[in-house]
Amino acid sequence: MAAREAKSLRIAPLATPTDLHPNAVRDIAGALNALLADMFGLYLKTKNFHWHVSGPHFRDYHLLLDEQGEQVFATTDDIAERVRKIGGTTLRSIGHIGRLQRIKDNDADFVTPMDMLAELRDDNKRLVASMREVHDVCDEHGDVATTSLLENWIDEAERRTWFLFEATRAGRGE
Repeated sequence: MAAREAKSLRIAPLATPTDLHPNAVRDIAGALNALLADMFGLYLKTKNFHWHVSGPHFRDYHLLLDEQGEQVFATTDDIAERVRKIGGTTLRSIGHIGRLQRIKDNDADFVTPMDMLAELRDDNKRLVASMREVHDVCDEHGDVATTSLLENWIDEAERRTWFLFEATRAGRGE
């Protein structure tokens, strides 16, 4: 390979081959990028609460939020790589995330542990609804691989919602 050919490869535009129609790539990549922004927003909020939780159930909540944060973060790479596999481009910056995310930040100086868990429960529940919408977009375009991934991510988010719901229920002796 000549030096000139190698140089042209370095500056060549992204053109991942796919059998999906260009409109499908646009729609699916757009939906996945919004989902990815939400996942980053949820990840940071979960870690924020993990770092700042306090009180008599500190250890349990601290570990729960750490586990959930790791799970959310692990999903981000899968989402971004799926966007690239179908020929789309993905998030490039914190600013890009901020423009797309629908999960609201929480910058409060103090949040009670119950309010933290309830807010994350509701965020995960909203995330499930968003993932179902993305699933519909993918299904409409015949993207079975992305729908399959989404089904697993929905299950994970439903489990997080369930755990957070159970952790916020008042027990008989409390």
